[in-house]
Amino acid sequence: MGATAHDPWSPERGSADFNGELLVGRIFTKPDAWIPRFHLGASINTGGKTSYGYAGFTWTFDLVDSVFIEGSFGGAVHNGSTGDQLSPGHNALGCSPLFRESGAIGFRLTESWSWLVTVDHMSNAGLCGHVNRGLTNVGSKIGYRF
Repeated sequence: MGATAHDPWSPERGSADFNGELLVGRIFTKPDAWIPRFHLGASINTGGKTSYGYAGFTWTFDLVDSVFIEGSFGGAVHNGSTGDQLSPGHNALGCSPLFRESGAIGFRLTESWSWLVTVDHMSNAGLCGHVNRGLTNVGSKIGYRF
């Protein structure tokens, strides 16, 4: 779980999101960074701007024992502005669902706890024929491994 600055470079700036995510463990006993893990999450905006739910796959690469990077790709559904109807103070997202990708650098604090600095972006990639401002959040998460 964590918190992010809600697209600080856009009309939706000035609020924060609370984020919760479940990242499934590895299905093989030998860790292999090239095998993705499934994730499911939600980002809830605190200021009445765009909130969204998402799912996809995450790849984790260890840099050293206590530092790793993660990348993910998947899809998201949201309650933001779509089509040609743009609410004041909202981003033009074009349609729903959208593509969502994220990146993070993480630090293992203990065997169970990690801290991550994150950036995530979602957009329609120009596929729904409408304006595509997208949405980019930056922030931090704390992770617990069960």
